[in-house]
Amino acid sequence: MQSRSRHTLFTSLAVNVGLPLVLFYVLRGAGMVQWQALLLSSAPPALHALGEAVIRRRVDPFDMFILVLLLVSAGTSVISGSPRVLLLKDAALPAALGLWILSTLAMARPFAFQFGGRLRGPEAAAVAERAWRDSAEFRGALRGLTAVWGGIELLDAVLNTVNALVLPVDVVPLVGRIESLGLIGLAAVISIHRSRSFRARHGIALFGTRAEAPAKTPADA
Repeated sequence: MQSRSRHTLFTSLAVNVGLPLVLFYVLRGAGMVQWQALLLSSAPPALHALGEAVIRRRVDPFDMFILVLLLVSAGTSVISGSPRVLLLKDAALPAALGLWILSTLAMARPFAFQFGGRLRGPEAAAVAERAWRDSAEFRGALRGLTAVWGGIELLDAVLNTVNALVLPVDVVPLVGRIESLGLIGLAAVISIHRSRSFRARHGIALFGTRAEAPAKTPADA
């Protein structure tokens, strides 16, 4: 399961980060105008999302949001002739993701719990479900991490907006990717640190991949 998760992560980074960035600068080096290079370099993530929907025979709302956002920004950019409209697309994505992550705080299971479910085996998943049901500390820790991830995505959106409006167009894709990866790395470091601290105090990892003893509750004392 861990191997499959890593493969999915690397594929996502390559398609959504690496390939568009390389393609943009290759097209610019070939003399293509900025808005056309931005539009064509946005195609790989959109095609990947469409291909995943066809293969899985299931429409992912966020993937469809990416496609619609690309079409709208592309049409607006063609009409206005401004590449900055396409650059603002890179701010809209983390904004939407951040708002969605924060919205899961009102759901039965927040984002951090759902994300952890991708890393857990069946036995560990059962332990996590018991911990969620019985431990207020477990629920609070995962809600806190959900708030961290949502806030960081919104910060990424703000920085991308500033970049798109202020920086030279040709440097925005590179600067934006570096900032986004840095913020994701920060969120990951915070998550790992808090998970290890929680495990040391309560005997269960927030994102554990193997079954562990459930956290103690007041009723067990």
